[in-house]
Amino acid sequence: MSKKIKIGLIGAGRIGRVHAENIRFNVPEAEVVAVADLYSDKIKDWALSLGIKNVFTDSSKIMEDEDIDAVLICSSTDTHSSLIIEAARAGKHIFCEKPIDFDLAKIREALKEVKKAKVKLQVGFQRRFDPSFRKAYELIGQGKIGDIHLIKITSRDPQPPPLDYIKVSGGLFLDMTIHDFDMARYLSRSEVTEVYALGGVLVDEAIGEAGDIDTAIVTLKFANGALGVIDNSRRSVYGYDQRVEVFGSQGCIMVGNDTLTHTVLSTAEGFLSDRLQHFFMERYRQAYIEEIKAFVESILQDKEPPVTGIDGLAPVLIGLAAKRSLVEGRPVPIERV
Repeated sequence: MSKKIKIGLIGAGRIGRVHAENIRFNVPEAEVVAVADLYSDKIKDWALSLGIKNVFTDSSKIMEDEDIDAVLICSSTDTHSSLIIEAARAGKHIFCEKPIDFDLAKIREALKEVKKAKVKLQVGFQRRFDPSFRKAYELIGQGKIGDIHLIKITSRDPQPPPLDYIKVSGGLFLDMTIHDFDMARYLSRSEVTEVYALGGVLVDEAIGEAGDIDTAIVTLKFANGALGVIDNSRRSVYGYDQRVEVFGSQGCIMVGNDTLTHTVLSTAEGFLSDRLQHFFMERYRQAYIEEIKAFVESILQDKEPPVTGIDGLAPVLIGLAAKRSLVEGRPVPIERV
């Protein structure tokens, strides 16, 4: 394909706007030609600033436009699976923010329609495209640390999300740890077979009253024999804490935090470095660019996207197993989910 890929954006909230702006300024092979949002009147000026002239309230306007090659689904989670089905039936390639759905039957139905329509589907797990995590993945693939024995992932947010979000997010395991479940699969190159989760409410009692937890440890067993552990917190007072360690038979790979600058002041009193990146929009700025580039490239080169529908299904399975483990107080095999 030599033409520029024409994209329709569904949902112009924070992440939708990031994707549209990244395409406008960093992906010359594509352009966003239309956007649909329930609050279309409030986004017209923003859309025009990016050269997007078609602004709708109804996403069906995008689906019906035969000139549009692909859609970006950045609307609320409860709309994802139905929009994937609608887009697939319209013959459009699909980029969908995670998760596809909380309902496994709906996910499988959506994936069935994608396969039937023979369109591309990429799920938005942007951490895979972070340069540091990507380097770790490549080194592991090259056998630099031998057989993987242990994977340790730390993921702590600077502050909890609003309670209104927590009530509909699916809970910590499906809105936050889901990224860590994907990273565990990605780095291990293996499937998770068993999950054991512990959790508590240590940050804010209101989170517990809303039916969720804010602090957790999850242990994982992988099909290749490796073991994993993930620790999460909804509040890290020192910033967005994102670290990974992969230990193998021949060595260890560590990915540390990203700071505002890499300057370190050394004096007689000690060492002083800059603060951590504030949150995911800053920490994964480049990763968001790279994942959209990869999606467009998969269309132009007619190849499978790097994060498939199955990659979207697997972390939800792990998350549901973690939720069951937390309730039952015992390890849960993935096959039970």
